[in-house]
Amino acid sequence: MEIADMLFQGWPGLGRTVLVGTLAYVGLVVFLRLSGKRTLSKLNAFDLVVTVALGSTLSTVLLNEEVALAEGLVAFGVLIGLQWLVTWTSVRWKAWAKLVRAEPAILARDGEAIDAALKRERVTRDDLLSAVRDAGGRDLAEVEVVILEGDGALTAILKR
Repeated sequence: MEIADMLFQGWPGLGRTVLVGTLAYVGLVVFLRLSGKRTLSKLNAFDLVVTVALGSTLSTVLLNEEVALAEGLVAFGVLIGLQWLVTWTSVRWKAWAKLVRAEPAILARDGEAIDAALKRERVTRDDLLSAVRDAGGRDLAEVEVVILEGDGALTAILKR
């Protein structure tokens, strides 16, 4: 392959990218609107997998001429449909919800860090103190509890 071909392969390829990219984007937006707000909510592990897979699928449809727009739209539908099924099922069956969602973990209580929980969840004391500052505190002693939420966010609740 010549250097010129690496930089520009002609107008038809650019036109395909613009046309297919626009239609794939519109199709993805429609699928996301139909699937509801939950599809792109705060991410748990399964939400993250679907989001990354959607991005990868969009990229493939845009840049791989061997993948037709219709195939990409079907792939969007499958991924979003499976995400919808996982969330629908997890709302109805607690056992399934426990399987697919991370449980919150208490990392500090009554001004004291819980070292075993910090190690298990791979959270540093600096991360803990950052959550305290985000909640308006200055020191761990001001904390009633710090929770690592299922989506990975740290929530600090200060003493009154």
